[in-house]
Amino acid sequence: MSIVQNKKAFHDYFIEDRYEAGLVLEGWEVKAIRAGRANLKEAYVIVKDGALYLLGSHISPLTSASTHILPDPVRTRKLLLHAAEINKLIGKVQRAGYTLMPLNMHFKGGRVKLEIGLAKGKKQHDKREAEREREGAREAQRAMKKERR
Repeated sequence: MSIVQNKKAFHDYFIEDRYEAGLVLEGWEVKAIRAGRANLKEAYVIVKDGALYLLGSHISPLTSASTHILPDPVRTRKLLLHAAEINKLIGKVQRAGYTLMPLNMHFKGGRVKLEIGLAKGKKQHDKREAEREREGAREAQRAMKKERR
């Protein structure tokens, strides 16, 4: 069940590979995510000290979350992957010029998972071409719908 998607990632990048990672979260964050108060629009993944971290994701705290802690909505969150996957991703990011982008956040077996994508940036003309293709597909759908009537 998907919680939140990062549509901007698909607009700005070619997604070549996808990986599912666990997230290290605090209790109030899980409650807020269950309430649908997460945002991945400005988020990105970095490599630091041989581990992957999610930066820029915003999880708005609930007003009833807790009285004894001060929640930080944009704190850095660690991602959990197997060591072999992390090493493979670090190699591609450092050598091949890829970027790691969060694609969507979802529940799997009661736990919050983050799907990250190995991405290459799109140039402006690629974005325009993708927009033209989408518009053409929409026109074709409209024509088919009109024809059925």
